[in-house]
Amino acid sequence: MTFAYRIVAILAVLVLAPVAALAQGAIDPEGKYELIQPPQPTDTPGKVEIVDVFWYGCPHCYSFLPYMESFQERAPDYVEVRRMPAIFRQNWEIHARAYYTALLLNAVEATHRPLFEAIHESQRPMDTRESLREFFVARGVDGEAFDKTFDSFAVETMLRKSQVMQGRYGVRGTPSVIVNGKYRVSASLAGGYEQMMQVAEALAAREHKAKVAAN
Repeated sequence: MTFAYRIVAILAVLVLAPVAALAQGAIDPEGKYELIQPPQPTDTPGKVEIVDVFWYGCPHCYSFLPYMESFQERAPDYVEVRRMPAIFRQNWEIHARAYYTALLLNAVEATHRPLFEAIHESQRPMDTRESLREFFVARGVDGEAFDKTFDSFAVETMLRKSQVMQGRYGVRGTPSVIVNGKYRVSASLAGGYEQMMQVAEALAAREHKAKVAAN
């Protein structure tokens, strides 16, 4: 094999390998995310963290929900998914409070999708303490436990952390996905909701590969 032929063969491999990967369902994430500067620490050491930044009142977040749910069902073991309610306005806080109340009461599975559905399918604003209490109780949450948790110091602390972290992450809208405290992914950059999760998954795989190599 001549030197020139070897060069051509190597170039062909380099060119065709990414194409083959894309054909198998992978996605090239380059140009489809923003770097977070400086990178932020994660809450899940030892795992690659994916943070779903949402607001219950956001119709785009409701449209994105099935893609995040699908990813959670098939997420590799090295990934940890967290949710973080955004608080861009004062009236968003009550929905963030509802999420953290559910989290502390182990009621996220019973309330997360149903709350989206109540707002966007049934056209119920769910923007008062009374309506949220009724909603939680109807899904098996003890009313006294709801009252105690909804106004608790723990929830207040989580609310403040959400406000701080959305600023540090540079989140400007919902839904957004944060990968390992380093990358911010949005539908506008990725090209859609499905592509948004594909980009996040590709970046998570990159982070995992880097962690393995470092060890």
